[in-house]
Amino acid sequence: MNSVTVRTLLVRGMLAGLGAGLLAFVFAYFVGEHSVDAAIAFEESHSHEHGEELVSRSLQSTAGLATGVLVFGVAIGGIAALAFCFALGRVGRFGARATAALTALAGFLLVYLVPILKYPANPPAVGDPDTISERTGLFVLMIALSLLLGTAAVLLGRRLAPAWGNWNASIAAGVAFVAAVGVAMVGLPQGDAIPDGFPAADLWAFRLASIGIQAVLWSAFGLLFGYLAERVLEPRAVRGGVATLTA
Repeated sequence: MNSVTVRTLLVRGMLAGLGAGLLAFVFAYFVGEHSVDAAIAFEESHSHEHGEELVSRSLQSTAGLATGVLVFGVAIGGIAALAFCFALGRVGRFGARATAALTALAGFLLVYLVPILKYPANPPAVGDPDTISERTGLFVLMIALSLLLGTAAVLLGRRLAPAWGNWNASIAAGVAFVAAVGVAMVGLPQGDAIPDGFPAADLWAFRLASIGIQAVLWSAFGLLFGYLAERVLEPRAVRGGVATLTA
């Protein structure tokens, strides 16, 4: 794949990330904001300090939320597009759309789902403000370990495939990945404890919304980028499909 094609796919990946981020923002606003408001209300009712609010809650939940999600979507889209360029043709005989879907699935699992099994998302009222840097560092470390172990599992599966067959090699690589992730989770320190009296329903709603936002983001990216990448890499197939539909 030449540099011009990679650059084109990078730009389209960022555009797909922008579109996916917009959908994720809509989901976050209508599904996730209620649990955030509940957490903030709990924190204010149990705090004796009432400082001046520098940024209004309405601005945080609209422009602030949109900016954060869209920037994250564009960044993730660019990185995932580069991962797609590396994976295309190396993980099986998959076309552009299938490879984009697999890249998005791997991103969701390795970048988000596996790390939150160790360090789940918590609303604003959960966690000591003095340990934010430490908790952020541990979460980033868990992401790095997840990506490294996931890459190692793919390489292991490819190495075992000629002797064991694709199915058995994939199962062995998956088992090795789960075992290695389990060891990493046991070895890493725990996160902050949940404050006494914090409503379990609000905590559960927040974590489900967090998973939903990421699921929407990665799913939308996989679909959008798969279509855009196919138009770059397989233009004849795309035109042929359109001609068949219009015939």
